[in-house]
Amino acid sequence: MSRICDLTGKQAITGNKVSHSNRKTKRRFNPNLQVKKFFLPETGEWITLKVSTSALRTINKIGITEAITRAIVKGSL
Repeated sequence: MSRICDLTGKQAITGNKVSHSNRKTKRRFNPNLQVKKFFLPETGEWITLKVSTSALRTINKIGITEAITRAIVKGSL
């Protein structure tokens, strides 16, 4: 499974792990993804999405249907 948010399109980025002696090795910064089920009242069905925690805050604020329509317009869904 890919580590990409279904709504926002957030994905892992790379950076450096810096030790105490200042050696730099590559590492990955993964997004905080959660698998959640959402109920769509318009269609009466449940959908399962892998969303980041920032997307969960957006869903709590504007609702799942508005978040999905914004993702479709943005092109990440």
